[in-house]
Amino acid sequence: MALKSTKDQYGVVAVSIHWLTATLILILIGSGFGAANAVDSAAKAAILRVHVPVAIFVLGLMIVRMLWWWLLDRKPEPIAGSPRWQESTAHLVHILLYVLVLGMIATGIGLIVLSGAGPLIFAAHGARLPDFWNYPPRLLHGTGARLLLGLLVLHAGAALYHHFARRDRLLWRMWFRT
Repeated sequence: MALKSTKDQYGVVAVSIHWLTATLILILIGSGFGAANAVDSAAKAAILRVHVPVAIFVLGLMIVRMLWWWLLDRKPEPIAGSPRWQESTAHLVHILLYVLVLGMIATGIGLIVLSGAGPLIFAAHGARLPDFWNYPPRLLHGTGARLLLGLLVLHAGAALYHHFARRDRLLWRMWFRT
């Protein structure tokens, strides 16, 4: 498998970044909802000690991904026979995924900065975390998480539709092949 994408297959760099980012975003969604529902401040801080560094790593991956596409690689051609509306919808969903992930990171940073919770999350002692609902980015962060989850379901559903119903090998284009 080549590092760069071909006209009908994503390269190993794009595939690796895609699946690593996808896995980490699922961890972020689970830990984010877990932290939001945690009643105990120590439990919430423990969850956030995972959530925050993973989010920072996802930001790094997103930057690398965007630079990779803009400077070094080209995406494969659309699947032959796909209706134009599907191509347009797929393009829109991908843009929205980028916007939402970056928006989630921005609102998360806003929450940490405005609340001053950063040192409290990573403190050795059991400091009480602030009520994040007192800070404006919290509503956007929670709403964004739900929208992101919905888009991910749509994205995965479309990939599975192509794989099982259309049998057009679309899903295999974003997998490791030799």
